[in-house]
Amino acid sequence: MSNLRTLMFAAALGAAAPAFAEEKPVDPYTQSNANAGATPFTGEQMLAAFNGREGVARIVDDTLDRSVADPRLTDIFRATDMERLRRTLKEQVAHLLGAPVDYTGRDMKTTHKDQGINTAEFNLLVEHMQLAMDKEGVAYRHQNQLLAKLAPMKRDVVTR
Repeated sequence: MSNLRTLMFAAALGAAAPAFAEEKPVDPYTQSNANAGATPFTGEQMLAAFNGREGVARIVDDTLDRSVADPRLTDIFRATDMERLRRTLKEQVAHLLGAPVDYTGRDMKTTHKDQGINTAEFNLLVEHMQLAMDKEGVAYRHQNQLLAKLAPMKRDVVTR
């Protein structure tokens, strides 16, 4: 049975859909919200401006879909566990926006140390995120507030 038919059959039965890829193991690390790289916003206003955790999920998925499809960024994602990246990036953004969510990913320096990301590639990723936030209807001022929180992470992400 094809994967699509298997998923449709599982969905019809109310069963959990099978995973497409197994999560790749990473070196052990201490899980901490400090690994998210910034202090979260307080209150519920910022999370609400991004349409809650559901909006964050859509923004992250759209950002990553755009980035993976961009031939200028393809090499960055070639060996990436996209399932893990989607999960931890959703956690990170939601956590920073003040959601009651723990970030389970590694710190930015460790995560990006072997990826060889340059400034132009970093800027493209930011551009894709801005387009995703626009699509989600996030006000420009709220976008800027989040981007200002993420911007200092550039020094840990850009390694060449």
